[in-house]
Amino acid sequence: MRLLTGFALGLALAAQAPRLVQGVNAPVSAAVPDDPDLARAIAPFAAEIHAAFGRAIATAPSGMARGGRGEFPLGFLVADIMRAAAGAEVRLAFTNGGGIRRDLPAGPVHVGDIYEVMPFDNELVVAEYTGAEVLAIIREAIQRKGGEPVSGVRASVSGTREHPVVAITWSDGTAIDPAGRYRVATTDYLLANGDKTPTIKLGRHALLTSRPVRQLVIDYCEAQGKAGRPILAPEGRRYVYSPDIARAIKARTFHF
Repeated sequence: MRLLTGFALGLALAAQAPRLVQGVNAPVSAAVPDDPDLARAIAPFAAEIHAAFGRAIATAPSGMARGGRGEFPLGFLVADIMRAAAGAEVRLAFTNGGGIRRDLPAGPVHVGDIYEVMPFDNELVVAEYTGAEVLAIIREAIQRKGGEPVSGVRASVSGTREHPVVAITWSDGTAIDPAGRYRVATTDYLLANGDKTPTIKLGRHALLTSRPVRQLVIDYCEAQGKAGRPILAPEGRRYVYSPDIARAIKARTFHF
């Protein structure tokens, strides 16, 4: 009897269970009025957020493009900031262009602009690599995307797609010793994930700084603004390609 009662109770509960009903999409737009009670509740927080994100911290007279395929003006600036923040012993900073989501517009630079440029919470990390691994990282980036934002190295690929001539050096022109060991600044995302640059995941003795790269950029811009200096694109031409190599990279047919 107890079993029957329990079984009947289960059927009754199942019959009362919620059912999934196909709804109708209702687009949200300015035509949808705000809920007045909710608007009153969040008003103090909204004002605080708008004040913080709307704060102008510097000026970028010409703006700065994300770029790509060898030239990354905004990415090079981010990489330079990362290398400077990581310390003098760091020879290379390497990040990914995919983490930079929009150009920096010309005019006043607001905190909210930097959040739109860099919406992800990637943090600065420093790890050790051999010189051979540094060379491999740059080659992988060239083959996949025509390069990635870097600071501290220069790369050139001349010749033809069939017979490329590769030269990768430190930015002062000195050779990278394949057997040497070097400190490299990158992000926790790249160290863990690689983003199709597999050698970057081989970093050893990683130092997790707990410093968001986005905040480093905000701090840099704020310091420039306080000093009355504009935000300008850094030196480019960190990747130089012959016309044939550039065409092959653009067509995604270039391979080392």
